[in-house]
Amino acid sequence: MGKPKYTIGVTALNAIDSPGPGIPIIRALKQAASFDVRTIGLSYESLEPGVYMHDLVDKTYHIPYPSSGIDFLLERLTYINKQEKLDLIIPNFDAELFSFIKLEPELNALGIKLFLPSQEQFEERQKFNLPEFGEKYDILVPKSESIFQVNKLRELMKDFEWPVVVKGKFYDASIVYSENQFVTAFNKISSKWGTPVIVQEFIQGAEFNVTGLGDGKGNTIAVVPMRKQYITDKGKAWGGISIAEQYLLELTDKFISQTKWRGGFELELIKNKAGKFYLVEINPRMPAWIYLAIGVGQNIPEALTNLALGNKVEAFTKYKTGKMFIRYSWDMIVDLEEFEKISTTGEL
Repeated sequence: MGKPKYTIGVTALNAIDSPGPGIPIIRALKQAASFDVRTIGLSYESLEPGVYMHDLVDKTYHIPYPSSGIDFLLERLTYINKQEKLDLIIPNFDAELFSFIKLEPELNALGIKLFLPSQEQFEERQKFNLPEFGEKYDILVPKSESIFQVNKLRELMKDFEWPVVVKGKFYDASIVYSENQFVTAFNKISSKWGTPVIVQEFIQGAEFNVTGLGDGKGNTIAVVPMRKQYITDKGKAWGGISIAEQYLLELTDKFISQTKWRGGFELELIKNKAGKFYLVEINPRMPAWIYLAIGVGQNIPEALTNLALGNKVEAFTKYKTGKMFIRYSWDMIVDLEEFEKISTTGEL
């Protein structure tokens, strides 16, 4: 009997200086040992490079921005499903997850599976809820406050010291050292992502990330920690190395078992000079560096797919340490006709 073949939709096909996880996830799916796959790219922009990577993405459809509302998204996904008969969708942008979580019953009725955190899980790990999250689960987190107006700064700074980290509720973060820098960062981030804007205590130290997979019942299916080796000016890892760090493995098990996390995730941590790890962010989806996990022996997108489709999945018990990922870019040459087609018809 041959392997099953699944049709899987994947978002986040972008590859800017803050790249999306879509392409590495698709690479992992194409390398899956337990199934074959037809990949359907779900794009927001005609210039997302994944649209034109025909060796990885079998077909691409535009979908509406999250700001358009869930009704337009459901209408578009219903159309795509009629053409492709999707088995699963793996969304990978924080800003779109709310819509997909809300639409899960309707998508399930169409035969489309998801494997995402619940609405409660999604909300309690929000950046503006991180202090309460840390207190609830006894995890060390930096002090932080949410503000809606920039004129609250002076009152806020009674409890903080410069520098502080200014974060958007979905993306973007800046370390600021003065009131003028704060105002600039606040205006830039709030104009792009809205409010609240999160002001977080600056923790100086080495940066670590963990990616993993929870089965929704409190069991850890996968976990891979890495230390950032090269960091961009946006704080993104452009290079990293898999490490053996027992505390991070134990922290991840605790996170999954106590929250009963369902789906992929990324924990961002900083280890200060005293050797203490601070959890600074929880991303509710697989990270852009997810291909390192595949490279060290844990194909998390394959395992997530099998969990979503009700197949038996064994937890990974080991991974290779001392393996590095180094991100790079290259120029694709594509025909203008392809750009025109995806821009006018929404399909390629």
